[in-house]
Amino acid sequence: MKSINLKESMRSIRAGGIPHLVPGLLLTFGLALLATSLQRLPGVNILSPLILAVLLGVLVRNTVGTPAICRPGIIFSLKRILRLAIILLGLQLNFAQVLAIGPIGLAIIIMTLVSTFIFTCWLGSYLGVERKLTQLIAAGTSICGASAVVATSGVVKSSDEDVSYAVAIVTVFGTLSMLLYPFLDMSLQLTSSAFGLWCGTSIHEVAQVVAAAFQMGETTGEIATISKLSRVMFLVPMLLGLGVLSMSGRKQSGAMQLSKLPIPWFVFGFLALIALNSFSLFPMAIKDLIIQGNRFLLTIALAAMGLETSLLKIRETGLKPLYLGAASWLFISCLSLGLVKFFY
Repeated sequence: MKSINLKESMRSIRAGGIPHLVPGLLLTFGLALLATSLQRLPGVNILSPLILAVLLGVLVRNTVGTPAICRPGIIFSLKRILRLAIILLGLQLNFAQVLAIGPIGLAIIIMTLVSTFIFTCWLGSYLGVERKLTQLIAAGTSICGASAVVATSGVVKSSDEDVSYAVAIVTVFGTLSMLLYPFLDMSLQLTSSAFGLWCGTSIHEVAQVVAAAFQMGETTGEIATISKLSRVMFLVPMLLGLGVLSMSGRKQSGAMQLSKLPIPWFVFGFLALIALNSFSLFPMAIKDLIIQGNRFLLTIALAAMGLETSLLKIRETGLKPLYLGAASWLFISCLSLGLVKFFY
């Protein structure tokens, strides 16, 4: 039923044109602006504008409700704006960053990422968590938090409630890492570079990595950021792999049309920007401006996600996904720490 409604909404958007989108876009823009403003307040600034936007959207949806006139703009934010934001994430990455952490650091990142994704999928199946929600939690934990969750949702065709639940889970445990890691530094007796690599390899969000690592010095923060951004690059093969798995799990009759393959084509735009950015083709001032603007685009998309989320459906899902997120968080934290201490 969900996919049918989305298809009908997209047809309605095309039929109504840009004026049809304005009410919903104003609502998602306003919530994103409010989330960005709230994030500057003391005590609230431990949460990213992304999670605040989701929470505000959920609050509106489940109290006053979402007006029908806003739905086309909300769906546009969920599909079009979100895909554009994911493509523009490529401007934060370049291939030189991967080389900077060295082959051992890269190997640790790959081993941790792949192991965490497989472990989370296995445990989700064992606990009886719905497969799509499990894959969202696995992607968010192993790669890059909320951004990976929303990107993965476009491939596995998950519900908005699942996406909001997964975003909340990875944000909670990523925030715990951000707060706990600096206190563990002394007892673990890691070098600056090793601690930075551990942060970048295991903490969920880029902003959380920066907040945790730079407390321990510039060198630690730089290595952590490079490690984290290198990890984000693996979003591309993961999404393509999930697309292929989704395709192979469906019964096919006759010749398969390329346009119907469940491959996230927007990912190639993301990859193309990484390649272009590797050759320093964009002026730094323009690139920084686009990156700042893109964070706001992601916030708009997450506000729309919240506006499409029913708390009743999340409550029906139960606490098992929360247990799964906790176990996945402990797994990636402990495994990456062990690998860093042993090899780095």
